[in-house]
Amino acid sequence: MTTHPTPALISRYASGGVGVDDATVWAVEAHLEVCAECRAVLTGAVDPGTRNLLDRVADELAAGITAGPGPVRRRRLPRTGIAARVLPWLATAAGLMLAAVLFEKTFASLPSLVLLIAPVAPLVPVAAVWSRRLDPAWELTATTARTGLPLLMRRTLGVLIAVVPVLAVAGWGTGHSVGLWLLPALGFTAGTLALGTVVGVDRAAVALAVTWSAGVVAPSLAGGQLPTVLTGNSLPGWAVTTVVLTAVLLVRARRRPRELSRTFR
Repeated sequence: MTTHPTPALISRYASGGVGVDDATVWAVEAHLEVCAECRAVLTGAVDPGTRNLLDRVADELAAGITAGPGPVRRRRLPRTGIAARVLPWLATAAGLMLAAVLFEKTFASLPSLVLLIAPVAPLVPVAAVWSRRLDPAWELTATTARTGLPLLMRRTLGVLIAVVPVLAVAGWGTGHSVGLWLLPALGFTAGTLALGTVVGVDRAAVALAVTWSAGVVAPSLAGGQLPTVLTGNSLPGWAVTTVVLTAVLLVRARRRPRELSRTFR
């Protein structure tokens, strides 16, 4: 717009641009940015109610600027972190072991359900702590520079710290050797993490739990005796397996750190 808009056009613009096409509105706005005289006309064209509102807003802004910022009140946010969201799954694992103890006490003639369940008991909370559906900030966690082996170990260690005491109470209550429930649990946890770098921890946990249940738990209960892999002679094998799987995890994590992002599938 090379000339000044007419007072009537400015008045229609001030009232909302009713009946004025978009091109004209844009031209008036562009002209007002560089023309103080037309801005003064626009000020006079604004209705009294709008002018009073603008004056009150300007006064409040000026008073706020003069007074400066007030004291900041910090409010405690509700606990919505990953730890709080995993608690139900930890409770599920504890309840599962309690049921196994009661089952073993009730049906003493059957194989120890505590030993049969202990290897896969940590897998549910381990999968939960790495599930994108349970982590409210999984996008940030998966893309941060600190995502890698330290975070993987910290979360897994937190799960084991919560689950191992439950397994210890169950093993003590049923009179089983520590190695018979601890080493298989650690072995399956290491296997879940190692396989999780390929298919995701949650999928690895489900796959190993289903395989163990179908290949060991069900046949043992049906046959009425514990499998060889849960006897005292199997402890060296579990120890070696746990060490080997942990070494595999460490090697893959250090050589190909990007593969750990697969755990957030």
